[in-house]
Amino acid sequence: MSIARNDPYLARPAVKGPWTDVPPVPHKPVRAAIARALFRNAVGRLDLRVEMPDGSRIGRGGADAPLITIHRDAFFHRVGADALIGFGEAYVAGDWDADDPGRAMKPFAAAAVTLIPKWMQKLRALYVPRKPRSEENTLRGSRQNVSRHYDLSNELFAEFLDESMTYSSAIFGPGDSLHRAQLRKIDRLLDVTDVGPGTKVLEIGSGWGALAIRAARRGATVTTVTLSSEQQALARQRIREAGVQDRVDVHLCDYRDVEGTFDAVVSVEMIEAVGQRYWPTYFSTIDRLLAPGGRVGLQAIVTQHDRMLAARKDYTFVHKYIFPGGALPSLRAIDDTTRKHTELRVEQTYAFGLDYARTLQLWRERFDARSEAVDALGFDEAFRRMWDFYLAYAEAGFAAGYLDVVQIVLDRKAG
Repeated sequence: MSIARNDPYLARPAVKGPWTDVPPVPHKPVRAAIARALFRNAVGRLDLRVEMPDGSRIGRGGADAPLITIHRDAFFHRVGADALIGFGEAYVAGDWDADDPGRAMKPFAAAAVTLIPKWMQKLRALYVPRKPRSEENTLRGSRQNVSRHYDLSNELFAEFLDESMTYSSAIFGPGDSLHRAQLRKIDRLLDVTDVGPGTKVLEIGSGWGALAIRAARRGATVTTVTLSSEQQALARQRIREAGVQDRVDVHLCDYRDVEGTFDAVVSVEMIEAVGQRYWPTYFSTIDRLLAPGGRVGLQAIVTQHDRMLAARKDYTFVHKYIFPGGALPSLRAIDDTTRKHTELRVEQTYAFGLDYARTLQLWRERFDARSEAVDALGFDEAFRRMWDFYLAYAEAGFAAGYLDVVQIVLDRKAG
């Protein structure tokens, strides 16, 4: 990244490094002025404190409210050029910081539907970028999208996940450690899908093998599929170390290519990578693979239906840098899709969004505490700030109730 040092609206150089090439600051004076005005108006209604580049303070928050410090006017140029991406890129570049990014972004998430004037929301198609066709979740595209995130480095994920290497929301009980809470989450999903001795299980999205190991220890036989070669390699190793390799097969395979029938199909936070266009294919594939009398257990990140519809084509920071091709469903969309394209019906749901906020907070604390280890893996400061923003942004969404996570049971008996 190269930035002219004499640019009049740069107060200090942006973070840069070989891993994450932060785009140069766009020179958008008119849009920057609009972004500044909208930002001031929004912050004036939030329980927040913001220190502006000139040292002035805005926001209605008291001394205990989270503090955001905007270091450079470049922040407004980035946000003005592209709010959904620019806010995150400004953090990666070092244009702003916060004493606790998760807490600082929670007020924005809680008021997300009211911060932008309605007339601007109606025109969002004119100024919000669309998802690129190159990230479409075709058979080839899905593998590329998954690889961009999950093949970064097994060692990177090990720095902040618990010892089970579980990369999805935990369910916390009284006094639970993160590890105990992750096992609680897995056990609940296996319980509601009746996984036990002799059960034939399909897992769509292997992770690093934690659920497959847990199911095998119950006496089940497990076929688990992933599109990440890094995950496949480590999952196989962990399965061997757990001594259940005779009951678990890990395949590098798209869910659409799976054959056979299974007593239970489980999938944890994988539907978010399917893409809205392919939800009918995803559920019809599960319906095809489920044996008579079988049950499906999904864990899904969801959003409100109207928000899903409004944002279904938007291209955001998370799409660009973290999860290409991703799309969050609503519970209504899941119910509508299964009713229209399958014989499956939603039999029960269990929501635990605040547990995800806690899970993400713990991940972020671990990630930040291991910054030197992350650097030693070959990542740079810009990459660390990118992931710090991603984890804090997600934490804020769940803490504010803008996002939720749900375990869903489907079968052919309900509805």
